[in-house]
Amino acid sequence: MTRTDSVHSPAQAPEPLKKSAPAQESPLPDDALLARYRTLKEQLRSLGSLAVAFSGGVDSAFLARAAHDVLGDRAVLITARASSFPAKELDEAKQFALSEGITQYEVDFDEFSVGGFAENPENRCYLCKRELFSRILALAAEKGIPHVAEGSNLDDLDDYRPGLAAIAELDVESPLRAAGLTKEDIRALSHMLGLPTWDKPSFACLASRFVYGERITPQRLRMVENAEQYLMKLGFRQLRVRIHGGNMARIEVPEEALPVLFAKRAAVAGELRRIGFTYVTMDLDGYRTGSMNETIGRTEFREEKQDAL
Repeated sequence: MTRTDSVHSPAQAPEPLKKSAPAQESPLPDDALLARYRTLKEQLRSLGSLAVAFSGGVDSAFLARAAHDVLGDRAVLITARASSFPAKELDEAKQFALSEGITQYEVDFDEFSVGGFAENPENRCYLCKRELFSRILALAAEKGIPHVAEGSNLDDLDDYRPGLAAIAELDVESPLRAAGLTKEDIRALSHMLGLPTWDKPSFACLASRFVYGERITPQRLRMVENAEQYLMKLGFRQLRVRIHGGNMARIEVPEEALPVLFAKRAAVAGELRRIGFTYVTMDLDGYRTGSMNETIGRTEFREEKQDAL
């Protein structure tokens, strides 16, 4: 496995990330939320030093900032370079680390080397995260850092998240969940801290766009990535392009954006066909997280949630 270590200081930092137009106004933190924030910082301080598994998203960016505020140079970031992590997200993660002056390490991770990943079973996320976090833990230990943390929040317990089982098995810290912070809480606190990620659209690994049991390939991952990047350039902020049968795209955008997507349907269909899709569809239910989990038995989901608690 190839590793590239990057050390950034504030003097090297580029211009701060530009804030996109807010998707919503973030309420000011109330006393109860500020108390949970203090609890989070106390937990982080007790760790002494910490490596944050860092994707550059809303949750991990907030955790990175909180850890750095409390631990200073004893808090570092570890970011994976992987096929299911778009180049744009990797660039934004690097820019954030530089802007905040936080040491960032990068690790190459080939998901297709993980047994079962390409076959995409319902526990794909477990298989992938167990291998990925094993490597992150090894790199952290190599740097003399005994603790690794990830950025799941309390809301993640409301969906099917098999990766949380791998995180628990490896004793990876989940400080945002431990402090009782929801996604809304994290956005509000990020806004308070002036983080450019406070209103960043939610993102998930590109593998989550595939129907369980349908094979994941590097080519299909790039199709999904290119389709989503195209829609972002058209002005859609929160979206997913789900792939079915290898050649059908199911586009999810928020309900209020459906008329805009419909008006642009000819251009969108033409571009997605150029990218490699044969059929291009709109999901009339609109954007929602974890829509590929809707076919999974609810009993299994409840058991998974109980284990995570």
